[in-house]
Amino acid sequence: MPEVVGKTSAQQKAGQKSLEDTPLEPTPEIQGLWNSVHNAMRKEFGEAIFRSWLKPLILRAYYHGTMEVSVPTRFMRDWIHTHYAERITQMCAEQNSEIRRVQIVVVQNSIPSDEKEAETEEGQDNKANQNNREGIASISSPLDPRFTFEGFVVGKPNALAHAAARRVVESMSVPFNPLFLYGGVGLGKTHLMHAISWTMQENWPDKLVMYLSAEKFMYQFVKALRANDTMNFKDQFRSVDVLIIDDIQFIAGKESTQEEFFHTFNALVDQNKQIIISADRAPSDLTGIDERLRSRLAWGLVADIHPSTYELRLGILESKRERLGASVPSSVLEFLALKVTSNIRELEGALNRIVAHADVAKQEITLETTQEVLQDLLRAHDRKITIDEIQRKVAEHYNLRVSDMHSARRARNVARPRQVAMYLAKILTSRSLPEIGRKFGGRDHTTVMHAIRKVEQLMNEDAQIAQDVEVVRRALTG
Repeated sequence: MPEVVGKTSAQQKAGQKSLEDTPLEPTPEIQGLWNSVHNAMRKEFGEAIFRSWLKPLILRAYYHGTMEVSVPTRFMRDWIHTHYAERITQMCAEQNSEIRRVQIVVVQNSIPSDEKEAETEEGQDNKANQNNREGIASISSPLDPRFTFEGFVVGKPNALAHAAARRVVESMSVPFNPLFLYGGVGLGKTHLMHAISWTMQENWPDKLVMYLSAEKFMYQFVKALRANDTMNFKDQFRSVDVLIIDDIQFIAGKESTQEEFFHTFNALVDQNKQIIISADRAPSDLTGIDERLRSRLAWGLVADIHPSTYELRLGILESKRERLGASVPSSVLEFLALKVTSNIRELEGALNRIVAHADVAKQEITLETTQEVLQDLLRAHDRKITIDEIQRKVAEHYNLRVSDMHSARRARNVARPRQVAMYLAKILTSRSLPEIGRKFGGRDHTTVMHAIRKVEQLMNEDAQIAQDVEVVRRALTG
């Protein structure tokens, strides 16, 4: 594999160099190769990344398979070395197999000749903007390249949140402020926020986008307090064009952090800058958050990501199967969609496990091997949940008697909850259809099968039914 090296010019000069390590002026051929690779970086990494990080790279020397390139700051060198240098080395080696190493050095006056500016007010503004970019990049959390809009499976539970996120990244102005996304763990909030960040950087490369967790916001604020440097903290957070804060509930009870976030929020809104926030519950339900802050969080659009339906879980698994390029039978995906209902993260993790096991063990993926590989996960879902408990919880939710679960009554207000209980018995226990039928007044397994299909259909068509099923499921799995 091509080697990537990053060090300063001073570090180079500090040690003794052998003759073969002596830098030489790049030949026209090598300079042309570098120009070609440099131009290709724009397409490879995208306009936003190229303009922010890669455009300043300058070829300085070439010697015995090593290309020495320079950047103007240590921070920029470290960032490129961590995130992009390995691929850049590969790109160079693809054009000339003799190139084995790209060495990144820091040269403070390393600015492309076509971009050197006089010390004018415009030039000073550009430098300030670059400093802001570097400061923001050092604070922002890394983005997951898998979390894009293209990789987000849309269904009824998340359709509003997805549409709102799309509107934010496609609008030239701020459509609503803030955009507040909320829902349970593993339902896709973070995925959407990463997708917003990626697309914002692509669509609006001149905008400063900062994404981080509320926990990291608090850490940066406390760090600034201890260093007596709160003015720099305020300048960094109030100079962004898009502020994206994940899991705002983590600042509950932190009065000083809430106070600073409150003023940051107001400053950005006054400047018409976009704010996107996520939490595990609606603004009005955030305990430990100051009332005036909760009020502001609800100013814009509040979008709920509902618990996943069977249809959405199956769609996510089918999409992931395609991305993995794995041979997974549909019956296995249907089994996982029925059994792993807690959150999407756990669902995808289950699929990863069975695909990895099949690859290592050189076995085909079947329903039997899936149950064997995931027995700990399936036991966790089955543990402590009995059909009797399911019947009690469903009866309690619908204000019925438990005896109605076993009775022959066919009135809709009794039959529908009974079907819901049968559905939950199927997905939350390992009981067979005949066993479930016997627990519901000795009903036939075909009756149970019909009930499961009916509830699945209703959950896709009726949001209230989907919510009822999820409320009872959460009460049982709590």
